[in-house]
Amino acid sequence: METISTFAKKLWCVKKQLILFLTPLILLPLLFGLPEKEGKCLYVVLLMAVFWCTEALPLAVTAMLPVCLFPTMGILPSKKVCPQYFLDTNFLFLSGLVMASAIEEWGLHRRIALKVLKIVGVKPAWLILGMMITSAFLSMWLSNTATTAMMLPIANAILESLFGDLATLKENCKVKDETEGELLCRVSPTVPWQSGHSGSTGQSDHSGSTGQSDGSTAEEIRTESEYQMKVWKGFLICIPYAASIGGTATLTGTAPNLILIGQLKSYFPECDLINFGSWFAFAFPLMVIFLILGWLWISFLYGGLNTRLCVKKQDERAQAEAKAEAVIDEDYRKLGPINFAEGAIAFFFILFAVLLFTRDPKFVTGWSTFFNKGYVSDATTGVIIVSILFFFPSQKPSLSWWFDSRAPNTPYVPLLSWKKAQECVPWNIILLLGGGFAMAKGCEESGLAAWIGAYLQPIAQIPPAVAVMFITAFLACFTEFASNTATIIIFLPVIAELVNPLYFMIPATTGCSFAFMLPVSTPPNSIAFASGHLLVKDMVKTGFVMNILGILSVSLAMNTWGRAMFSLETYPDWARPVNMSSTVTDIQFPSVPPFNLTSL
Repeated sequence: METISTFAKKLWCVKKQLILFLTPLILLPLLFGLPEKEGKCLYVVLLMAVFWCTEALPLAVTAMLPVCLFPTMGILPSKKVCPQYFLDTNFLFLSGLVMASAIEEWGLHRRIALKVLKIVGVKPAWLILGMMITSAFLSMWLSNTATTAMMLPIANAILESLFGDLATLKENCKVKDETEGELLCRVSPTVPWQSGHSGSTGQSDHSGSTGQSDGSTAEEIRTESEYQMKVWKGFLICIPYAASIGGTATLTGTAPNLILIGQLKSYFPECDLINFGSWFAFAFPLMVIFLILGWLWISFLYGGLNTRLCVKKQDERAQAEAKAEAVIDEDYRKLGPINFAEGAIAFFFILFAVLLFTRDPKFVTGWSTFFNKGYVSDATTGVIIVSILFFFPSQKPSLSWWFDSRAPNTPYVPLLSWKKAQECVPWNIILLLGGGFAMAKGCEESGLAAWIGAYLQPIAQIPPAVAVMFITAFLACFTEFASNTATIIIFLPVIAELVNPLYFMIPATTGCSFAFMLPVSTPPNSIAFASGHLLVKDMVKTGFVMNILGILSVSLAMNTWGRAMFSLETYPDWARPVNMSSTVTDIQFPSVPPFNLTSL
């Protein structure tokens, strides 16, 4: 038995090497049991899928495999593969990341966060809502990982001011059989508002809620501490969830959104329905609905839908709230008045958003009509704005400086340096996006996507709303264990061959961002879990219902305003010619819509 255990441990130590060696061998039958080109492409797709899901190779390295495998296996020539790694979609993503790094460089995101928290106040339910609104808004422009990393310390500082020391809360919650006197003696010396953030001196203060002993029984203290621990968990868990939800509202908010637009341009060049503005018009209301439902669920689960602290006396509650408000006010005061650099970044950020929204908003004439049709894209807008950041001054220019001989000759500092951009931009994600586009191109050119789509056509016979819920649920579950970028890369080419492409591609894309159940599902979940205050069962219990709420929200959006915006009740002309030119000849495309949304 000991020998078997030792051998199993050895295998576990080299699991990645075994996956790298065995996977290509296990998949070899695909090269001989399927049509030549489709079999070879499926071999590469499944090989990359296994490597992505197991992370046997770094994600970016796996993403580069098409560069060597597609040409050598006769699937796609190198001159068609390599350009996929820097499509205009990648430049849009890059410009969004550079803008985000400039916002972080000058602390504008922290000013926005604290201002929102000052507005909503510190009552638990409202504060959770404020945390979620702030996290979602910032995640629309920053990465969800950076948003979570920035918001969690703010949340912890506020919570320590509301409830005191976390270690004391945990100890009070564990008390079951201690006598009232023993408990009160143990908690009374506690510094209830001790927080390095607020600068307490460590001296006793018996006026706080956690250490309150006058008139409180042991059971009351334990009940109060248990409630406050629940609220604490609610604060921590709402931030990564809101960051993941917020990223779905803009094309640059999360990588799957950009993969969708990139693959649409590859598969259906005539499709111009989705750009930054139209996606925002569809996804922002969806985000708001899901955010409200998520807030109601998290508030209900962690403390109830009340707006009052669980503190016995009203004056103690008011004192706790005042201390928390003081923490927020003090943090905001430390930022000082808005300086020239922050104002400049805010201006360019607003200009960036406005130009993206108004380029081609569909319902009115956009500014792109001043240029040759089809020449200007969202990537053009993004690169123009972020290029300005590299030379626009971070200090207010002064004309008198030129004529003042005593003025110091300080070096010129732009809003953003290339060194800072290099540090903040995750270049591996750029490669990952490119690998997804290369894989999609291979699936299209080889006929693999149409070949698989032919076998999945029965899904088109399922009632549309049910099919949308099924696809969203499946990908939401799959992305719990795999990168959302890798997930959408694997499945989007196949989904593109089913009925109206947008009807399934859009919910699949949003569903890939709904990974709420496990700490390993997304980096924001991991960051919150690493705080040590959450259990896996907390995330599973909360995330399971969040997934259901997300699936229902997507189904509602697709079958109401999404249906009207993207004309989903008819089979689009821009999709028909591409599909009909596929190398697979046994797929019949009906002249009438393959499904009818009017029956819903």
